[in-house]
Amino acid sequence: MNRLFILLLFFLPFHVMGQNQRTCFVSINGKDSNPGTLEKPFATLQKARSVVREQKKLYPDDAFTIFIRQGSYFLADGFQLDSLDSGTEKAPVTYSAYQDEKVYFTGGVTIPVQKAVAVSNASILSRLLPEARAKVLQVNLKALGIKNYGSIKPKGFGRPYTNAAMELFCNKEAMKPARWPNDSLVPIGKVLDQGSIPRNGDFSGRGGKFTYNVQRPEWWTKANDVWISGFFRYGYADDAVKIARLDTANKTFTTAQETMYGFEGGKIFQRWYAFNLLEEIDVQGEYYIDRDAGMLYFLPPAGELQSIELSITEAPLLVMENTSYVHFNNINFECARGMGVYIERGKENKLEHCTFSNLGMVAVSIGKGIHTSNGLQHTVTGQPASRMIGSLYGHLYSNTTFDREAGTGHVISNCQIYNAGSGGIILGGGNRLTLEKGNNQVVNCRIYNFNRIERSYKAGINIDGVGNIIRNCEIYNCPGSAILLHGNDHLIEKNNIHHAVTDGDDMGAVYYGRDPSEFGNKVRHNFFHHLGNDHGYLVAVYHDDGACGMEVYGNVFYKSGSRASLIGGGNDNVYRNNLFIDCQQAIHLDNRLQGWAKSFVNRNDLFEKRLQAVNYQQPPYASAYPSLTNYFDDKAGLPKRNYIEGNVFINTKMISDGKAEWSDVGKNLTLFGNPGFADMEKMNFELLPGAEIFKLMPEFKKIPFHEIGIQ
Repeated sequence: MNRLFILLLFFLPFHVMGQNQRTCFVSINGKDSNPGTLEKPFATLQKARSVVREQKKLYPDDAFTIFIRQGSYFLADGFQLDSLDSGTEKAPVTYSAYQDEKVYFTGGVTIPVQKAVAVSNASILSRLLPEARAKVLQVNLKALGIKNYGSIKPKGFGRPYTNAAMELFCNKEAMKPARWPNDSLVPIGKVLDQGSIPRNGDFSGRGGKFTYNVQRPEWWTKANDVWISGFFRYGYADDAVKIARLDTANKTFTTAQETMYGFEGGKIFQRWYAFNLLEEIDVQGEYYIDRDAGMLYFLPPAGELQSIELSITEAPLLVMENTSYVHFNNINFECARGMGVYIERGKENKLEHCTFSNLGMVAVSIGKGIHTSNGLQHTVTGQPASRMIGSLYGHLYSNTTFDREAGTGHVISNCQIYNAGSGGIILGGGNRLTLEKGNNQVVNCRIYNFNRIERSYKAGINIDGVGNIIRNCEIYNCPGSAILLHGNDHLIEKNNIHHAVTDGDDMGAVYYGRDPSEFGNKVRHNFFHHLGNDHGYLVAVYHDDGACGMEVYGNVFYKSGSRASLIGGGNDNVYRNNLFIDCQQAIHLDNRLQGWAKSFVNRNDLFEKRLQAVNYQQPPYASAYPSLTNYFDDKAGLPKRNYIEGNVFINTKMISDGKAEWSDVGKNLTLFGNPGFADMEKMNFELLPGAEIFKLMPEFKKIPFHEIGIQ
């Protein structure tokens, strides 16, 4: 065959749209033997990837766009990209939905709706509640060749991130494992055995034992895989453990696993609910998977049952490792047991206008995680691992300068994240030893309902490293924190954070702590509102256990928890030009490092180790944060240089409860009523030009309220 003819065939897959722009197409109705045109598209992403690799060798200066036609693309092992798939700054590689078509990267299998039939097995019917027997449907998964159901794992505070077991999604919405009670929790009774307590050094793995004072468990005697979830000791540490023994005669639970802090009863948040019970399918959307029999039982959601999907894929749906300048636009990532996207190293990759839903773990993780064989521990040292999160935060507790190799300049923008199992985004990047910034960003994203499975310390965004950005996001509907922070020089600005930390106790919507070297973070021009609950100690910005060096500037705090801010013994925290509106208390300060936490500032103890880890008395820390260099020479443990000035407190019951020597209080303003907002009743806190605030405090800078939140 003529060599020129062979080359012409090779060039066919990409259509040249103009100078330096080439395109091809992928469709679920295509064939990989096709040339990849609009009329004759490829069938798989893998084929398009391989063609791009070859074409880029010939046209390294050309941009490539892979248009994906509508439909669901099942990714059993995910879709992986590496350095061979990179674009350049001027010529990126883009994977995009074609026009306005709906494209799904899915880790789930679809079950024909007609396969869901009424339950006829008498023994199963006898276990169902009488009012549900005629409504519950079943699907024989084993008969359909579906045999990997996953296993329910302990979840909670101090445990590693793990994939979810198989989950059910109907009509693109997440269904709920059958539970009791449906919408409330049951108080823990008398604790007969706290179980082993890893936080106190007991790693024997002994479960706890406690009584209950309800009749319902008598209905569960035939169940063999019952789990309970709740806050079993502290209101910031949720957990889920299996019941090893249900004693209905003595009304006791004995759990198969321990929890970080053991079991305790008596406080309002120390409660439980039971789940994974065939016997409790009584609400539309509840389900139970009998893993021994390979059967699914569920009560369909309201309305027409249009689709049934089950999560299968364990791997991230998309992996970009050492990849640069690759963009994904308008893709829906859904229905997987683990995470949606994993990014490691590389630079300036983008996820734009994408939707992440119905995932078992997080939507996106940027940077390596940690693998360890250790079980439940507060602090661990493990091995850096790709494509997982694992025991990352236990490792960071012991290894505060861990470089996650996250790469630089990655951007997640204009995305929507919801119905995730264990948080929204893990955002790493930057080097804590050199203070080199990662400049990875989450911008203009809506993140909500991201704690379906785990409720605390799995935030909408967990940010770590140095110099990363969270801007113009809306984060809401979460029982725990919206943002959890580690590291330095991060910028959190113009976000709308609301209906967060709604469960439990002792948490913050924005939270960091217990490391005085984490200087340079800025929380600027955010709107915090409708936070907390009616019984917990819950705040908007939480500087925990000696946290230092944060600037909180130009924010609006409205009905923002029991305290708008908590400064727990730290130094150099600055509150300027903020509006506190209808707050119970604006700022709490304490000196815990001179009290129960005084061991933290003992020489050669926790804080000195963390400061020495970053060489705090040498550049770049000494240059960037000069006040940090004399941390131990200047009355260590005494809160100092916490500046509170230029703030306005409106209809606020208490300004601060700290001693005068713990902060430097400048000129602030206390007002009542409406001091000049555009529309206070509708929460439009834009200050009008003639506002009373500007007359009484001319130096107050107008907060760009209209620029806050999704733009």
